[in-house]
Amino acid sequence: MSVDVIFSLQVNHDNREELLSIFAAILPDTRNYPGCQGVVVTSNEDDVHNIVILEKWNQRSDHEAYLAWRTERGEIEKLAGLLSAAPSITYLATIPS
Repeated sequence: MSVDVIFSLQVNHDNREELLSIFAAILPDTRNYPGCQGVVVTSNEDDVHNIVILEKWNQRSDHEAYLAWRTERGEIEKLAGLLSAAPSITYLATIPS
């Protein structure tokens, strides 16, 4: 069963455009990473500096492997330098109804 991931970022006021530019450059690789079903970048309508990435993965371990890969490449550290708070990751499992 697939898993939905909410990756919420609070970007520094001066770094929003740089963050979005980085995402535009790296997300094609994310979408092609094994287990990734899709990624959408959104912005909170009440706080444009709250960027929320909505992701769908085959399973949680696929996303965790992806994060480890991005960390090894130094990209997570680079993104963290643009934020005003630690990012939040939420894993959601679908409940059949």
